[in-house]
Amino acid sequence: MILVYLLISELPHILYLSSCKKKKEGVLLGMIMFLSLLPFYLQESVGDLMIRNIQLNHSGKYLCTVKTTLESLSAIAEIIVRGPPGPPEDVEVEHISSTTSQLSWRPGSDNNSPIQIFSIQARTPFSVGWQAVSTVPEILNGKTYNATVVGLSPWVEYEFRVVAGNSIGIGEPSKPSELLRTKASVPVVAPTNINGGGGSRSELVITWESIPEELQNGEGFGYIIMLRPVGSTTWTKERVLSVESSRFVYRNENIIPLSPFEVKVGVFNNEGEGSLSTVSIVYSGEDEMEVSWNAIAWNRNTGRVLGYEVLYWTDDFKESMIGKIRVSGNVTTKNITGLKANTLYFASVRAYNTAGTGPSSPPVNVTTKKSPPSQPPANIAWKLTNSKLCLNWEHVKTMENESEVLGYKILYRQNRQSKTHILETNNTSAELLVPFEEDYLIEIRTVSDGGDGSSSEEIRIPKMSSLSSRGAPVLEARVHFLSVVTIILYCSAIQALK
Repeated sequence: MILVYLLISELPHILYLSSCKKKKEGVLLGMIMFLSLLPFYLQESVGDLMIRNIQLNHSGKYLCTVKTTLESLSAIAEIIVRGPPGPPEDVEVEHISSTTSQLSWRPGSDNNSPIQIFSIQARTPFSVGWQAVSTVPEILNGKTYNATVVGLSPWVEYEFRVVAGNSIGIGEPSKPSELLRTKASVPVVAPTNINGGGGSRSELVITWESIPEELQNGEGFGYIIMLRPVGSTTWTKERVLSVESSRFVYRNENIIPLSPFEVKVGVFNNEGEGSLSTVSIVYSGEDEMEVSWNAIAWNRNTGRVLGYEVLYWTDDFKESMIGKIRVSGNVTTKNITGLKANTLYFASVRAYNTAGTGPSSPPVNVTTKKSPPSQPPANIAWKLTNSKLCLNWEHVKTMENESEVLGYKILYRQNRQSKTHILETNNTSAELLVPFEEDYLIEIRTVSDGGDGSSSEEIRIPKMSSLSSRGAPVLEARVHFLSVVTIILYCSAIQALK
């Protein structure tokens, strides 16, 4: 609603109220030349003038003249159209920290009604549109032209805009400020939904909900795994370097199947270690096999089958060591857990009803899988040329009780991105064709029948512009030393060029 105030010095009086929300096009009758052509309208309107669909530019002085054959009389009315404020101008970010930003701006037009309040809105790549933010001072009156935005997330790109309001309403927002990133900080949000279990013998599988990118607070983000057997006072600490990871497998030959562990999962980045989750209880894994069979159809001789009994035993058969599991109803498959790794098992199935059990099926056999390789790929070498990265590493030799290596997975991602890409290969070398406009983080792990093995430590591949700015020849070798394994970086492609 736009209010129109008329200040009238003498008759005829002109007073009206109009709404700018009316859809019907208005007719402006406030011009003397126009009014003089419509004498009947003036007589029928009894001295009133209606301006429909009024706008701010309709403000001004209006002259009404009445003429007779003897004389004429005139009256002047000043119309002031008031509206919400115009957009503020020159919004600037004067300083930005990890969680705050200092802003300044200039007020726009007040549109004939004093500005009473300002508000600040922010937008990030992770937000849905513009969102109101908290400020200091909390209330920004019409005479305040700077404020500190608080409660921002570290290491996130922000844009800001300012909106003004008066007694008429809220005006249009300002143009967005320059896009700036807050400074990095130690992560404070710990993972949730700590769970796990399952897996193979001598394994403790731990899972959690990964932390979204906007809460990672900086580069070099990863997870800290703290675990210990229930009743122990000593914690084992592990690190997971992949930002998208939500699963970790701890392997130790001394782990007893289905034993409880206390587990906490925390976070870290280049700024330091952050919060840990509360303690959860997770049980270690055990080897298992799945047994399936065809159901027995009902007939008059056998009667209705109530269920099935699964028998299983190892090669060194002893009647006292036979395992028995019963399933009721029409179930035709069953997972048998708590088995030994790399062991030959036999299994047979028999039906049962109210009269007892029937004959067993002929036995079938299966050998449980070995555990995944415990050693990560070593002696990783890389060479970057234009947009092609060539990688080489040594073949992983497995222990006798571990699954053979079937291949390798190369996990790579841009330094500031959370999305991880995976390349699988059966060789001990690989080529990546990616635009190296940012640093890349790469790790390599083994693939086996028993699952994925341990990953190498994460390697940072600098972007091409960074190499050039340091004066490093693109075709030369670069040598890095990692904390656990010394990795000599070279590239066999250099020899191919000779």
